[in-house]
Amino acid sequence: MDAAPAIELRGVSRRYGERYALRDLSLTVAAGATLVVFGPNGAGKSTLLRLLATLLRPHGGETVVLGEQLPARQWAVRGRVGLLAHDALLYRDLSARENLRFHARLHRLPEARAEELLERTRLGGRAEDPVRTLSKGLLQRVAVCRAILHDPPLLLLDEPRANLDPAAAALIEPLIGRASGRTRVITSHDPAGGLAEADLALGLRDGRAALLAPAAEVDASAVEELYR
Repeated sequence: MDAAPAIELRGVSRRYGERYALRDLSLTVAAGATLVVFGPNGAGKSTLLRLLATLLRPHGGETVVLGEQLPARQWAVRGRVGLLAHDALLYRDLSARENLRFHARLHRLPEARAEELLERTRLGGRAEDPVRTLSKGLLQRVAVCRAILHDPPLLLLDEPRANLDPAAAALIEPLIGRASGRTRVITSHDPAGGLAEADLALGLRDGRAALLAPAAEVDASAVEELYR
């Protein structure tokens, strides 16, 4: 029997006041697959990630994440999702080590898990520094560690390689890349790169799906049209 989809959206809408951030969005993401989401600023990309992360409630349609209906069973989803947003979601006056140990306790994990990730991302030398003193690249590495600390089956990644040089991007690739085996939803402004690592491509414009197709069938020029 085929595994149940990781994400199922049927006619999903989300408003901010009278303005629709998402309107009548329907899609299915298979377990272990990668969805890449393109679109200009304000198209609805971050709203989609926040909705899937249970941080926002839909105003219409049906949302099923990891087999659970949202928002009714959002409590059953939150601990199984890893969110990497533009905001690092870290306590800025705490060190990288303190942040990760705190999140480990929240997930009832041993502190050794935090140490493992600090080592894998080569943050040991800066682990005691307050995160507010870290460069954007180092901060992004800590945020990646926080997002995957609890080994979530679903990763929601908002431009995950932002502020990372090639060496740093290579460090986090085993944690959040396709080889991690996780279901992933990635926002991207890089048509060629985003399509290359995805199974399904979604292009948003004004909250609507202007493009939805298998990534292998989408030409980068079609993605570029979303931004014109």
